[in-house]
Amino acid sequence: MSPPRVLLVDDEENLRRTLSVVLHQEGYEVETAASGTDAIARLPQAIYDVVVTDVRMPGPDGLAVLEEVKRVHPDTLVVMMSAYGSTDLAIEAVKRGAADYIAKPFRSDELLLTLRKAQERERLRRENTRLRREVARAWGLESVVHRSAAMAEVLRMAEKVADFKTTVLITGESGTGKEVVARAIHLSSVRRDAPFVAVNCGAIPENLLESELFGHVKGAFTDAGRNKKGLFEEADGGTLFLDEVGELPVALQVKLLRVLQDSEIRRVGDVRSVAVDVRVISATSRDLDRDVEEERFRDDLFYRLNVIRIQIPPLRERREDIPVLAEHFFARHAARLGRRGARISPGAMAFLEGLPWPGNVRELENAIERALVLSEDGIVEEGAFRGLPPAGDAAAGAESLSIKRAIRLIEADLIRRALERMGGNRTHAARILEISHRALLYKIKRYGIA
Repeated sequence: MSPPRVLLVDDEENLRRTLSVVLHQEGYEVETAASGTDAIARLPQAIYDVVVTDVRMPGPDGLAVLEEVKRVHPDTLVVMMSAYGSTDLAIEAVKRGAADYIAKPFRSDELLLTLRKAQERERLRRENTRLRREVARAWGLESVVHRSAAMAEVLRMAEKVADFKTTVLITGESGTGKEVVARAIHLSSVRRDAPFVAVNCGAIPENLLESELFGHVKGAFTDAGRNKKGLFEEADGGTLFLDEVGELPVALQVKLLRVLQDSEIRRVGDVRSVAVDVRVISATSRDLDRDVEEERFRDDLFYRLNVIRIQIPPLRERREDIPVLAEHFFARHAARLGRRGARISPGAMAFLEGLPWPGNVRELENAIERALVLSEDGIVEEGAFRGLPPAGDAAAGAESLSIKRAIRLIEADLIRRALERMGGNRTHAARILEISHRALLYKIKRYGIA
C-alpha cells in the first residue's frame, strides 16, 4: 500500500519543518503549505489522504481551507490545529466536517494519535458503507426471487414508492413474504443507511404494546424502572414496519394516527412530545376493508395507512415462482447444512409445483429444509416431500375424499397459521381461533404441532 499522503498547512515555518520530520519518520508522505492560499491552490492538482491545517492564518484561514477540501475532495480527512483562544473555531470546523482537532502546543505523539484515530474512524465508516451496500444488494428489491408477472408488478410498484415517505400497506396471506418486500423497499430507498425496525403488532400483549411502540419514562408504571425509547424513536430517520397492523387495539390505533399526522410521539407517562422522522410500512393478512366496515378498525387510520397498497398474491396463484424459489432455498440451506453436492430431482420439483402451499413461501422454504435434513443421498427425490403437513397431506386428503381427514388437516393448518401470526403465543392464538386455551393445547398435542 502507498503511504498516506498528508498536506500540512501552517504559517509557522519551524512548526512545518518539525512536524514534517515526525510524519516522515512514521511513514507519511508529507507536503507543506505556508498559507491558506497556497493550500487551496494545491488541492486541484493532488489528492491527499489527510489535510492538517492551522485554524488561524493570514488570508484564507483554516475554515476556508476546510471548505475547499470538502468541495474538491469530499473524502479527504481534515484535522485542525488550534492555538490558545481559537478552540471555538476548531469546534466549529468539526461541525462543518473536519475529522478532529488538536490544541497547540502539542507533543508529536499526540498529533500522530489524532491522525490514526481519524484514519481508523474513516476506515470503519467506509467499511460500514460497503457492508450496507452489500446488504442492500442481498436484500433489496433486486434480490427478491421471482419469475411471475404478478411478482414483477409487485416489485415495480415497490421500486416506484421506495424513495418517498408515503405510507405503504402490504397485504397478503401469511407466509407470502410481506416483510421481505417491506425490508427490500427500505433497502432500496434513501433511508437505507438508517434503521429498519420490525414489530409484530399481534405478538405483543396489549398492555405492553404502547410502551414498546412509544417508549416510557421512569415511574410511568410499576415496572418502569428507567426511561426507555420506543420503536418509533429507534427507527428515527429510517423505517418502522408494523406487521399484522390489523391486530392493533383501538386505543393504540388513535395514537398511531396522531403520530402519522404530526410526526411526534409521546412516551408513556411523559408530558412532552418528541419529533420523529419515520417512514411507516404496515402489513396485514386480515381483510382490513371488512374490518373498517364492521368497525373493528378505524377508518381514518386505514386511509392513512392505505395511501399505497401492495397486494402480494399467494404462491398458488403464481406457480411459476415455485421452481426458482425452491432452487433458491435449496442452495441456501444445502450450503448451511453442509450438503453442497445435493440437488433436487425433476420429479420432486414437479411434485412441489403441484402442491397448494397454504403456508405460501414460508412453508415451501420449511419443506425444502426438512427434505435436505432427512434425505440420505445427494439427490432429493419426490418421496422426501410426501406426507408434509399440511401441503402433502392436503393433496393426499383430496385424493381420498375423506371429509374427516380434510377437517383434521384444515384444523391443523389454521392452528399453525394462528400460532405464526401470534408469534407462538397460544393464548392469543386461541382467541383468534375462537376456541378455549385448553382445547387449543389438546389439538396441538393431537396434531403434533411444535
